Amino acid sequence: MTERLLQFIWQFQYFNRDNLQAQSGETIHILRPGTLNTNQGPDFSEARLRLGDTLLVGNVELHIKSSDWKKHRHQHDSNYRNILLHVVWEDDEPDNQAAPVLVLEQRVSKLLLQQYDDWMRKPSFVPCGGAVAGINDLVWASWKERLLAERLQRKSDYVLQVLVRNQHHWEETFWQLLARNFGIKVNADAFETVARSLPLTLLARHKSRLLPLEALLLGQAGLLGGDYKDEYPRRLQQEYHFLQHKYKLAPITAPVHFLRMRPAAFPTLRLAQLAMLLHASAHLFAGIKEMPDVKTVLGLLQVSAGDYWNDHYNLDELSAPLQKRLGLGMAHNIIINTAAVVLFAYGLYHKDELFKNKALQWLASIPAEKNAITRGWQQQQVDSRQAWDSQALIELKTQYCDKKRCLDCSVGNALLKKTIVMQR
Repeated sequence: MTERLLQFIWQFQYFNRDNLQAQSGETIHILRPGTLNTNQGPDFSEARLRLGDTLLVGNVELHIKSSDWKKHRHQHDSNYRNILLHVVWEDDEPDNQAAPVLVLEQRVSKLLLQQYDDWMRKPSFVPCGGAVAGINDLVWASWKERLLAERLQRKSDYVLQVLVRNQHHWEETFWQLLARNFGIKVNADAFETVARSLPLTLLARHKSRLLPLEALLLGQAGLLGGDYKDEYPRRLQQEYHFLQHKYKLAPITAPVHFLRMRPAAFPTLRLAQLAMLLHASAHLFAGIKEMPDVKTVLGLLQVSAGDYWNDHYNLDELSAPLQKRLGLGMAHNIIINTAAVVLFAYGLYHKDELFKNKALQWLASIPAEKNAITRGWQQQQVDSRQAWDSQALIELKTQYCDKKRCLDCSVGNALLKKTIVMQR
């Protein structure tokens, strides 16, 4: 038994409520278990119960053992003076209790306890693996909606941190987060650091020409230090040295990785595509937040790296001829992880539902991501159709399943309730 499980059992009243009595002998009728308190103070507030013939409204405190009251020094805390009921799993200290004590140890389904214990021990993809396919569609729909909201809120918190760092400059914030996205997971930190070293005011002076933009991005990433044979890398190197001296730039110290990457995701190529996006557009975030639909955003992102990259993935390394267009999958990734997130954060910041709803519409208009997590859910017979679904399921896996937060999960709640109903 854990205190969180005991809270769950009390919150949903998953115990035998027949002939309830306090340890002191008074009859107990629970009219309302109260509201779970996630802050300091008693576990539940605004509970309503009848103790004997007296109707009471107030707080309920829960512990595994009744002796935990003194162990946690509640007797010295003014927050615990108005406790109607002390709910415990085991009454190991029956004397000198500050409030009537209700013991639940013999009133809870053994199947429920066994099911929860199995989940905590199970090393599968998700603790309740094998059972989730039977969950009602309405449960899934409402739970996914909440999960998506939690994910966007959590990601927005990071956006707003970056915004503060940038003195509330939304274009600069979007630029840095966009660059981070271009670096994918492996080079995300390095690419964001490159973007922070190159403010938009500096890049705007050179956006009319692709060469200086590529030189600045590649040079700041530390990718122009070779002894090149090709003319174009030598020109990039020369341009960067000039601009580095002019603006007193220092290349970033974070390493940029190529290891175990597909050539299409090489950091050299991604930075070249990012340079083309800067070259081909102006005021990126201002433009994106006014775009009516995903199709328009995809049009903006359909850029190709400059001509040199048609037969190169890396500097001085010849490859088969192929136009290096930013792929549709990567464009979707940028909308899901940057455009929609920053747009949602913008709506939160300005208390404008229009932008928040637009972000949600974009996620509902893009196919679901295909990755290890969505494939894992598919094996559990839980499919994703749109990015709305896949983002919700990624949040569920990373923030709930991996952390064994089954008691905070609507799916886990439904399965535990089903266990109790089956026993009855």
